[in-house]
Amino acid sequence: MSWQAVGRIEEVPAGGGVRVQLGRQEIALFRDGETVRAIDDRCPHRGASLSEGFLEQGKVYCPWHCFDFCLTTGASTVATHLQVSVYPVEIREGVIFVEAQTVSDSASATAGREDEDDV
Repeated sequence: MSWQAVGRIEEVPAGGGVRVQLGRQEIALFRDGETVRAIDDRCPHRGASLSEGFLEQGKVYCPWHCFDFCLTTGASTVATHLQVSVYPVEIREGVIFVEAQTVSDSASATAGREDEDDV
């Protein structure tokens, strides 16, 4: 497990998200005040960029079909069979570090296989 610098806190808009690269993985960073959360950037339903979604009450909503993903667990309450990976984040002197080892990685098992939920 290693921590990688992915940007500065001021580069993540308050109440919004940005996409960053963590090795070969695209990660979405979201900022709520001085708290930053990191999840997979791709929605497992159809591949939309979650960093382009909107935040509300600790969740990001997919910009294509409004599936929600909790920023702390990666779980969806709209489509309970969907989940994204969540990455540990530390902020040190304004620099955002993300741990390369995921907390949960069940999203890769469901990515691109959800045809029954076309909305």
